[in-house]
Amino acid sequence: MKTPHLYTGSLTVIVMKLLNEHDRMYGYQIVKRVKEITNGGFQITEGALYPCLHKLEADGCVDVEYAFVGKRTRKYYRLTEKGTQETVQKLAELEGYIQNMRALIHPKHREAE
Repeated sequence: MKTPHLYTGSLTVIVMKLLNEHDRMYGYQIVKRVKEITNGGFQITEGALYPCLHKLEADGCVDVEYAFVGKRTRKYYRLTEKGTQETVQKLAELEGYIQNMRALIHPKHREAE
């Protein structure tokens, strides 16, 4: 997708959904997984991802865990109970938004229902 501004507002939901599906993830793992799932259609930059993760941490939606990997420390993110609840809510909101966008883009399909 050549228009990243269309999914910038969805970054938090994307990150929360991935963290909900996996026990814990580190930043680069999230970037790589989004690229894999979308076949390169969405490419999250670290400049967008880390502020998102820091906000989720500040809001109490993710916990941070440090692990030593080789000679370096890796920072893992994990959803908190609050984060899990908010993920469910945000995904429902996004589903509704997507349905409304489909109705606007393809109004004839909507009329046939």
